[in-house]
Amino acid sequence: MTTYTICIFTENTFGLLNKITILFTRRRVNIESLTVSETERKGVSRYTITIKHDKREEVEKLVRQIRKVVEVLAVFGYLDDEVVYNEIALFKIATPIGTRPIDIETINKVYKAWVVYWGLDYVVIEKAGNEAEIMDFFRYIKPYGILEFVKSGRVAVGKTPQGLVEYLPQEVHGEYYA
Repeated sequence: MTTYTICIFTENTFGLLNKITILFTRRRVNIESLTVSETERKGVSRYTITIKHDKREEVEKLVRQIRKVVEVLAVFGYLDDEVVYNEIALFKIATPIGTRPIDIETINKVYKAWVVYWGLDYVVIEKAGNEAEIMDFFRYIKPYGILEFVKSGRVAVGKTPQGLVEYLPQEVHGEYYA
């Protein structure tokens, strides 16, 4: 399966997340990750959705369907080599007295991960990177005892010379976006 990143720019409207995700459900496409955030343009939100699919044509149909939603300002579909992307993960690791101490130097220098919280009998480690890098660190740290693991959705920017908001209209429904 091929991984696709779909970036959707929308008006910041109540209930829009449901309108967009229902399009994936109707086409029986599973959303691997979903991130929604503000953009540099006031009143405009950015959805970054990651999916895995066998057929590019089906993904293109989905993108065209998303474009038909009234509040959608623009939609861009990308393959992994067309975007710069990252995810972030937090690991809560047990550090009880009398057990093997975690190797902070290896965590920092080899895995580029950082302790963001020290508790009495646990630490929280933050690891940013692509999915493979995060899972590689997961396998490394697992023997120490993972109490909790959480991973964000993908954040991505296109490998274009301009920002994607440059492609958006200045005025939408009588409102100007700065």
